[in-house]
Amino acid sequence: MTKPLVVITGASSGIGAAIARHFSSAGHPLLLLARRLEPMQAMNLPDSLCRQVDVSDPSALANAIGEAEKTFGPTDLLVNNAGVMLLGQLATQDAAEWKRMLDVNVLGLLHGTQAVLAAMCERGAGTILNISSIAGKKSFPNHAAYVGSKFAASAISENLREEVADSGVRVMAIHPGAVDTELLGHTTDPDIIEGYEQWKASMGGVLHADDIAAAALYMYQQPQHINIRDVTIAATRQPA
Repeated sequence: MTKPLVVITGASSGIGAAIARHFSSAGHPLLLLARRLEPMQAMNLPDSLCRQVDVSDPSALANAIGEAEKTFGPTDLLVNNAGVMLLGQLATQDAAEWKRMLDVNVLGLLHGTQAVLAAMCERGAGTILNISSIAGKKSFPNHAAYVGSKFAASAISENLREEVADSGVRVMAIHPGAVDTELLGHTTDPDIIEGYEQWKASMGGVLHADDIAAAALYMYQQPQHINIRDVTIAATRQPA
């Protein structure tokens, strides 16, 4: 392989799938991870391994990464993209939804990072790109628990960047605004879903997953000594 391995979590749809297509087109071998195997396989990307993994399971995650590295060499980029968005009012929301968001959005990010970080630091190179959210920077109605998980993802990204900067490893974060993906479908409250859809329509449309993927590729392709630490991307007409 002439280009290094890229590992992408949450690669079965939306931003993760778009990132997979963009990096495959750029010639990278890929490890694609998600709970749903068939959509990843259906992309039929060359030099790619697809594995059914829940990022809240650190052993399964580490085993899949180890398998890919035996074939393609060390992980040079980890994209922590797996995430769930379960919107709701704290007074009434099922606590199981809070746990699911924390397990995936926070612990999943930590598990993935730990699986590759020590080797990156030892090599003095590598990139970890965390897909957070604009909800990791500001609050929104019905988002309290989700916002908490994304503020955590953003804070972890910056704290880790400071910790490993001297090793030569880059830590980056993208904070997308509203994007046309399956993410809203995780929410179980129909009134919240309807309100969110009206909000998207009011701004004349939102971003596409390919918009985020193009940004991710641009950030990664900068020389290793350049770290685009934090990018926030939203539709021009998104007011918040």
